[in-house]
Amino acid sequence: MATLPKVFHSLDAPGAAKVPEVIARHAPARADRDPFQLRALPLQDVIFYSKKIDNTRLVRETDPKSRGACWSAIGAAALLVAMLTGAMAPAVKIKLAGYRLEALRSEERRLLDERKALELEEAELLNPARLERLAKRQNLVTPSSGQVIHLEGKPDGAVAMVK
Repeated sequence: MATLPKVFHSLDAPGAAKVPEVIARHAPARADRDPFQLRALPLQDVIFYSKKIDNTRLVRETDPKSRGACWSAIGAAALLVAMLTGAMAPAVKIKLAGYRLEALRSEERRLLDERKALELEEAELLNPARLERLAKRQNLVTPSSGQVIHLEGKPDGAVAMVK
């Protein structure tokens, strides 16, 4: 390696037209290229060999730690579900109570409307003019003063005796 700088130095010198024999022997001979030939693609000379591998006869060895990890994951998921359920339960209960309250309010409005309708119907039925017409139709007239009979009680105060 120590001689290489001298060789390159001698090649770079302006008066050095002569190529040393060592370099001339190892210098590749440059052949004339065909101008229409395509250059080689990268990794064109690399051949990949794929071997078919059959692992059907292999039996997987059980990992003793995997069972514990699986149960830990199941426990963590169950704990997470329990926590979310506990956190969501009050909100769901409030929402259901709101629905129940609205149902009761609508039932109250319906019952108040029904009550108003019944009071109106009762007022129509107890109308004095209507009662007067019904009384005349059934021959129920107001008794005259001579028709009124006053019951007199017995002097001992007994109203009725049971025998």
